[in-house]
Amino acid sequence: MTRVFVTGGGKGVGAAIVRALAASGHDVDFTYRSSGDAATALADELMAAHPGRSIKAHALDLANKEALEDFCESIEGETFFGFVHNAGQPYDALAAMMQQDKAEAAMQVNFWSLTRIAKSLMRNMIRAKAGRIVAIGSVAALQGNPGNAAYAASKGALISYCRTLAIETAKRGVTVNVIAPGFIDTDMMAPYAAYRENMEKQIPAGRFAKPEEIAGLTAFLMSDPAAYITGTVLPIDGGLTSMIGVHR
Repeated sequence: MTRVFVTGGGKGVGAAIVRALAASGHDVDFTYRSSGDAATALADELMAAHPGRSIKAHALDLANKEALEDFCESIEGETFFGFVHNAGQPYDALAAMMQQDKAEAAMQVNFWSLTRIAKSLMRNMIRAKAGRIVAIGSVAALQGNPGNAAYAASKGALISYCRTLAIETAKRGVTVNVIAPGFIDTDMMAPYAAYRENMEKQIPAGRFAKPEEIAGLTAFLMSDPAAYITGTVLPIDGGLTSMIGVHR
């Protein structure tokens, strides 16, 4: 039985990922920031559903550099087969109006926390010659979209880092991949509810993604048949990035 570490696992896509990993036979440690009750309930539910499985929820604000540093030092001696960086912080603003502190906060959560946690967990993966790292990116890093400059840049940095890390660790049995979702049916999309119908019309598949569809690919990338997949960016976007964005 292998152990996987997930950031932002308390709700939404993260909770779906924790469920999928538990169903696939993994022990799971996951972080949450504000969804404490939901995170505790999720851990209790999954341990009841999978007797003998270890599912642990950890309170951690990835935007807090000191707290992140302390946490990473506490787990450095522990062995994890997998790491899923799912936590994300949105920030929408036109580039000319971008506030530096908010842009840096998004970069800290979306990118720098990934590199810090990966550094802590990677050494034991390399020693074991077995490990899987999956980062949840975004199609925003692949296609330009007004108002997305800071968020897209943080996800673009994530992609470049993961590609490099994949090359550095491939001979040690560690795979590193990025999943790039399009629009997902979660709380993060709530501010765009008024535009949802129009947005769905522009997606070839005609709908938003389900959290379980992101989680399913994440669980597959942790499986034995995925051992030769590394350095990839895998969009789950209903065909969005395949399409020219101008409509007749």
